[in-house]
Amino acid sequence: MTQKIQFDLVSPETKIMSEPVTMAVIPGSEGDFGVLSGHMPLVANVRTGTVTIYRDNMNDSSERIFIAGGVADVTGDQCTVLAEQAINVTDIDVAEIDKQIAEIESDLSSITDDADKNRFHKKLDILNAMRASKA
Repeated sequence: MTQKIQFDLVSPETKIMSEPVTMAVIPGSEGDFGVLSGHMPLVANVRTGTVTIYRDNMNDSSERIFIAGGVADVTGDQCTVLAEQAINVTDIDVAEIDKQIAEIESDLSSITDDADKNRFHKKLDILNAMRASKA
């Protein structure tokens, strides 16, 4: 039997997951990385993308969770991801995402402040990535 690693995923709103898993694949800022029991200690920036959880074996993913950036802290027996935003991919409502994208794109034309434009573009990037994770 494969050893498991304790995996915790936390967003500012709530603890999304806390359970032993066989493996977690995390979207690191320098590329995706898999975390298994006995992993070398690591602290890594996490980019917007999808965390894939393997609960029982490494052949079938058990769950996919979209995250909008954050930090991963890995030790030999635990992996904690502190995400800026997190949502289970099965809970993503594509119609709602499309509505939000259209509203932001409409608002962008009237914004003149560069800081506000950057904030809106970042939100658009996250929404587009969230939509793509559903595919």
